[in-house]
Amino acid sequence: MPLPMAPAGPHRDPALSVAPRTDPGDAQRWAALAARDARADGSFVYAVRTTGVYCRPSCAARAARPENVSFHRTCAEAEEAGFRPCRRCRPDEPGLAARRAEAVARACRLIESAETMPSLAELARAAGLSPYHFHRVFKAVTGVTPKAYAAARRAAGLAARLPGAGSVTEALYEAGYGAASRFYAEGAPRLGMPPAAYRKGAAGLRIRFGIGACSLGAILVAATDAGVCAILLGDTPEPLLHDLQDRFPGAEIVGGDPAFEDWMARVIGLVEAPGRGLDLPLDIRGTAFQQRVWEALRRIPVGSTATYAEIARAIGLPAATRAVAGACGANPIAVAIPCHRVVRSDGALSGYRWGVARKRDLLAREAGG
Repeated sequence: MPLPMAPAGPHRDPALSVAPRTDPGDAQRWAALAARDARADGSFVYAVRTTGVYCRPSCAARAARPENVSFHRTCAEAEEAGFRPCRRCRPDEPGLAARRAEAVARACRLIESAETMPSLAELARAAGLSPYHFHRVFKAVTGVTPKAYAAARRAAGLAARLPGAGSVTEALYEAGYGAASRFYAEGAPRLGMPPAAYRKGAAGLRIRFGIGACSLGAILVAATDAGVCAILLGDTPEPLLHDLQDRFPGAEIVGGDPAFEDWMARVIGLVEAPGRGLDLPLDIRGTAFQQRVWEALRRIPVGSTATYAEIARAIGLPAATRAVAGACGANPIAVAIPCHRVVRSDGALSGYRWGVARKRDLLAREAGG
């Protein structure tokens, strides 16, 4: 990604106003250095001959004279040239965003491995932060509070245990609910149906559906009483219906009534103009991890894209790029949960469940093309 150029004006540091005429890329590096732009951290470091120190572009150290500055692609390259890391910005250590992501990842692992929800103080201690600061950082990185994350994990644990459990009560206690009342207070909405129905493959759940045509081919829309639970795209209707039946093997799947035709029309309108959004409730069902990814996708602005790695960082798990791609592929609610806005690190389109051609078409529509 090209580095942002610093704006010209009276606030620019005069000591950095002239860049040596060497590498053409140095102009961008000088601009980032003049602006102390943290977004450039990790793309290069700069060294100062008079001090023998190298720094991040965002370092708050006093500006050096241009003739004393050299740029280096990596910390190792700067150290091979005889420079030592700055004690102020610590360029040889992970950046602030990476440190926060790792702290949140440690807290997530602690929540996931604990039999009972750790206290906020315990999680903050594990992250090396104060409780107040930890709560802010956790929500900024994951999009949810530690309590909400723990509730989602517990509900996902129950969903995994229900099919093989001897009874619903047994599964509730194994998942960490001290009493059934706690599940109905916080976990039932995440499961999406009564636990007994989930245990039987959604037996007793009633799903309305409709199949139609749009400019991208065949489209299936399905909804529970809680909201739209599937928007599927394809070349022909039959595979879409089979997909829905496989997803809810025990549910009562019925054709939509006349009132459902309005839902169909509004969803098709979303596909034709994805930038305008969908004013219908969604019944989002998935694991805690999938729901975190899907919520991050919904925060990508219309007309923009994000990489799988950026989504992984946004949910506080920077090493989970492949798992993020898997969650995107498992998304059953096309367009409304915009997995089409996720691209590879090189900007290439790939990995769309309903075909790269449809992904390209949706992105072009959002861009106004």
